[in-house]
Amino acid sequence: MIDDEDRILAEALAAVGAAGGGSGGRFGARFAAERLRKNVHEVPLTLAAPLDAATRHVSGVLARLGSPRRAARGADPTVRRVVRAVIGGGFGKMNPVLVTVSLTAGGQDGTAVSVRGAAKEGLIKQRAGERTARRVAALLTTADPDGSRAGAGR
Repeated sequence: MIDDEDRILAEALAAVGAAGGGSGGRFGARFAAERLRKNVHEVPLTLAAPLDAATRHVSGVLARLGSPRRAARGADPTVRRVVRAVIGGGFGKMNPVLVTVSLTAGGQDGTAVSVRGAAKEGLIKQRAGERTARRVAALLTTADPDGSRAGAGR
């Protein structure tokens, strides 16, 4: 299982490179990605739902937006959970962004959530990690799949 943020982003960029340039494009994109800086941003919020319901909501939103990734297991899954996905960001949604959502139980009425977006940045700064983290946070605080309000607040 790949759990390192930089390696996940390098592999995602390599897949984009392979789509445009075959194995040479894959190698070149991975080589470049390993040398690029990351744009990282975290958005804290609270969902007005218990941990299990909030985890289902977050998992559903991330699955609709991108490709879910397995995250490392937390110390106590009854108190803290982590959900991850690679989502397209930046110009034309061509820059892969790894979104990691950490959920911490706050009782029956709420779950503390941290949405972290990380993306590789080239010469043109698109702030894809920051923009995608904000976009996911906004989607998480809107109506849940059942149609009721999932929660809000920062």
